Amino acid sequence: MTASSHSTRALSFNAAAAQYAANRPSYPPALFDTIEELAARPLNGARVADIGAGTGIATALLHARGADVIAVEPGDGMAAQFHRANPGIPLVRGTGNALPLATASVDFLTYAQAWHWTDPDHSVPETLRVLRPGGALALWWNTYALDVPWIAAQSKRIQHAFGTDPVVETNGASTRAADPSGRLDFARRTVRWSRRVPIDTHLANIGSHSIFLVQSDGSRTAFLTEEKRHLLSLFPHGTVEETYDVDLLVAVHA
Repeated sequence: MTASSHSTRALSFNAAAAQYAANRPSYPPALFDTIEELAARPLNGARVADIGAGTGIATALLHARGADVIAVEPGDGMAAQFHRANPGIPLVRGTGNALPLATASVDFLTYAQAWHWTDPDHSVPETLRVLRPGGALALWWNTYALDVPWIAAQSKRIQHAFGTDPVVETNGASTRAADPSGRLDFARRTVRWSRRVPIDTHLANIGSHSIFLVQSDGSRTAFLTEEKRHLLSLFPHGTVEETYDVDLLVAVHA
């Protein structure tokens, strides 16, 4: 992916912030249990910065776990949606490449679906600067469970229509991809979960991904219309079960 296309995809979410907030999946309690296990410290009472917070899906869950959380988000549209949904949680503008946070100021840095928008040459040193000794960096991505036949088939249709999404392909695919410098020692876990949603919610969810948002309105609408027809033939009751594997990487700062 070129730098310009990467930037275009990163900025594409701002115009679709409400769609993103209404339809994107959340994260299961087991994810946060696993983060605490790998970090060997609780979220409750910890100072947490949630980077690339978007509309605040993960931030709100961290807050509910008892964390003293601050959000960092660069996008105007996402930040506006965040404030509407989470008026009591502070948000500052910035990115993981230049964190607007003091040195050794947080116990956890979290990136939910967001680390791949950073440049590790900058975000890794920033992580090491901002974390307190013994603090933890937690990165995670909801990835579709491709061992579920209908999900695998849909993924192939998307790839055929729009090509392979390099962001989705790399996500947390390896600790080497997350930190090419090798300065962070990641532990990795997978947490499976699922949710049952109407087909329209599912389509609005996949339509909020950057690979769709950068398409023309006509291309996007045509694909989603045909996809709805296909899904209704498989699930005439109008509901699908989305199955996810949360790909989690946690590194503790010595």
